Amino acid sequence: MYVITNRELKNKKGLDIFGKVPNPCGPLELRIVEVIKKGKTWQTSVTTDKLPQKKVKAIKKKFNLDIDETGDWYASLRIACELFERAQKEKKSILFFVHGYNNDVEDVMKVAEDLEKTHGVIVVPFTWPANGGGAVTGTLAYKSDKSDARASEGALNRAVGKLQYFHTLFVSGHKKILQAKANQKHKNNYEAAQALFSKLMSIECSTTINLLCHSMGNYVLKKTLLNGGNSTSQLVFDNVCLVAADTNNNNHANWVENLDVRNRVYIVINENDFALRASRIKPGEEQKARLGHYVKKLNSDNAHYINVTDVDKVDKQHSYFVGDSMKNVKLKTIFTGMFNGQAIENQLNYQSDTNTYVL
Repeated sequence: MYVITNRELKNKKGLDIFGKVPNPCGPLELRIVEVIKKGKTWQTSVTTDKLPQKKVKAIKKKFNLDIDETGDWYASLRIACELFERAQKEKKSILFFVHGYNNDVEDVMKVAEDLEKTHGVIVVPFTWPANGGGAVTGTLAYKSDKSDARASEGALNRAVGKLQYFHTLFVSGHKKILQAKANQKHKNNYEAAQALFSKLMSIECSTTINLLCHSMGNYVLKKTLLNGGNSTSQLVFDNVCLVAADTNNNNHANWVENLDVRNRVYIVINENDFALRASRIKPGEEQKARLGHYVKKLNSDNAHYINVTDVDKVDKQHSYFVGDSMKNVKLKTIFTGMFNGQAIENQLNYQSDTNTYVL
């Protein structure tokens, strides 16, 4: 699994490589770390290599990329092509995952691993320095993470921009390959060639890219969307899934409506969410009703609100898209569909009084 981070990276082994503070070069600095699980341990390696021109040339040829092979290209190009190729071969969607408050990297990796196993997706986690402020606890830890969340908005925006760039580059190259195949098959019949091209595209380019923001990860996303010229408001994802959002319900439409998606924006709510109830009682003017546990004023024109409060196995859970909550088969089916770019509201019942969908 490849992890994108703006955390400090230490000269250590395993997940201890990830620090608890932003990169010393600044919170905008992004690094990619390959993480492999061996038994019960994690192996990590930082992908910092600049690609030799021979390697760039080979990648350009294999994927028919419109790039200047003489320029400076790094491991991110190789990794992006590897991920998109794997997604096509395995017929899986890519899920970009932004975690929440007080998560060390081992927590993040365990959730990412569960997401892959439970929902059949390829997870790319973005981990920001959300460790509860290190030695501090309670309100101070929460405020420390919120400060790091604000500082990480630019890093998330850069990561989404890179994802969009490489996806566009890869798809454009693959389109040319498929068009050439169709034209070769039907050299003298334009309509037949275009019909075959459309068929090949639906088969070979069906991979979706989706975003899951959990808890305070939604606050990081919110901050990016409130800045002009950001990548997160552009057409990058098929579905954007805002789950257990630890951000204000008040005026949330102001930033949610900045999202542009190919399919759906889903906001998932549990009124009994223990973590969001706790975050609301933190002192400070910002701690108003949280979007992820409040079923009033749900008024964003481009969002579909899903209320899982009374759903079996959800209870007071905060991460109800993995773990024991997934023993509820219907709930699991709903989340699997969301994370794979599908429209799932037709499987639910609409309640007009709250503008929510329920199981």
